[in-house]
Amino acid sequence: MAFNKLLGMRLAAVHKDGVTVEVAIRPEMMNGAGVLHGGVTATMADAAAGIATNREVGGRPITTVELKINYFRPVKKGYVRARAHLIRVGSTLVISRVDLTDADKNLIGTALVTYIILGAR
Repeated sequence: MAFNKLLGMRLAAVHKDGVTVEVAIRPEMMNGAGVLHGGVTATMADAAAGIATNREVGGRPITTVELKINYFRPVKKGYVRARAHLIRVGSTLVISRVDLTDADKNLIGTALVTYIILGAR
């Protein structure tokens, strides 16, 4: 996806229950407080859940219906990883938990993401 490329996001790993994506932090990603903007990690959580969902449902059309994220600690340098875990794959909705970690493997946030399979019914 072009937007993911704009952020420099790359697929770092594929797991049985999801995927991991990674973004290297750049100066233009910082907010006014000098830490990584939360929109970057929210985008990563959404993308990781979407990629994992897409792989699971075989390329059927999907879209995000809900994303809830908790931030635990700020990040100033290095990279961030988003590890998506598919929690439930239903006939219409797919629920994922996404753990966000920094380069030191500290948990910096967690998201709960819901995707809908379009035209499923």
